Amino acid sequence: MKRVLLHALFWLLYFFQNVLLIFFVNGTRLAQTPGADGLLAMANCAVLLLPKMLFTYWVFRFGLGSTEKSIGQGRRILHTVLALLLSLVLYRSLVVYVIDPYIYHWRSGQPLWYALGFLVALMDIGFVGGAALAIRLFRQQRAAGLRESALLQAQLESELRFLRNQTNPHFLFNTLNNIYALARKNSDAVPEVILRLSKLLRFMLYESAKPRISIAEEVRLLDDYIELEKIRYDSRLTVNFYREIDNDAQPVLPLLLLPFVENAFKHGPADSHHDSYIHIDLLLQAGRLTFVIENSTESAAPGGAGEGIGLKNVRRQLELTYPGYALTLEHSDRMFSATLTVNLQYENDPLPAAGR
Repeated sequence: MKRVLLHALFWLLYFFQNVLLIFFVNGTRLAQTPGADGLLAMANCAVLLLPKMLFTYWVFRFGLGSTEKSIGQGRRILHTVLALLLSLVLYRSLVVYVIDPYIYHWRSGQPLWYALGFLVALMDIGFVGGAALAIRLFRQQRAAGLRESALLQAQLESELRFLRNQTNPHFLFNTLNNIYALARKNSDAVPEVILRLSKLLRFMLYESAKPRISIAEEVRLLDDYIELEKIRYDSRLTVNFYREIDNDAQPVLPLLLLPFVENAFKHGPADSHHDSYIHIDLLLQAGRLTFVIENSTESAAPGGAGEGIGLKNVRRQLELTYPGYALTLEHSDRMFSATLTVNLQYENDPLPAAGR
């Protein structure tokens, strides 16, 4: 119904525009009988709508404006040319045998195959037919673009879900290893660890499925995970978590920062037999997030703090969601650090890409 109304509106606007044009060009008796001139112009335009609509809808159905996949490009061009030829003949026939003798009541003496008459007909049909075809092609291109964008968005969302689903088992695997190590020592901390783990899993199941969570929720997850890990290492691990946030409600991709903290524990205190440290700085100002995490390592070689599944996944999530992000990984003697800068407010706003 909407399509019919749009087509009707198009032809109605064209009709009145054409009436005004003919009225002022051919209305020699405008001052004496303006009403009669107006009626003549309207009758003229109404009759000539027939070849114009014939050409337009033939081209829409079988020609260059067709959406039928079974019609090849060659056939579409052939149909367009055929529609134009038949419309031109019909146009000239209506002018010579209907409009001149029955509307204007005069004989121009022009033959049906008058060359200048066909040129006028070509310009008249070509104008409205070309305009209608251009609108149709634009709408087709726009619809195709929207479909492609929707498909791409669905693919990106599917990949993000897959990456998050990979992150959850990875996190659970690391935590179960910690519980196993404590259980072997008959540690009294096992019940508390399991309780904290259940709290984290509840977040993983329900909150991480959302497209965005608040930065406050992400920080709370980091706090819970850090407390869970600290039980295992007791006093030989020092963790400092400094945060400065100007908007606790700022939306952020779920589990964006957790892989960095996991990586720091895995390649820091987990690999060390000495006192270790993890320093975390989180700064959020005006939607711009800067996250810096540094941990001690036992290995002086870059491979000692290798990039596992967690960091590889978070890189891909950043590419999909925040393409302007900047991530720098540094490994020096007994130290590994990661610095992430993301504009959370404007996801497509570019940031310096050095070190990515």
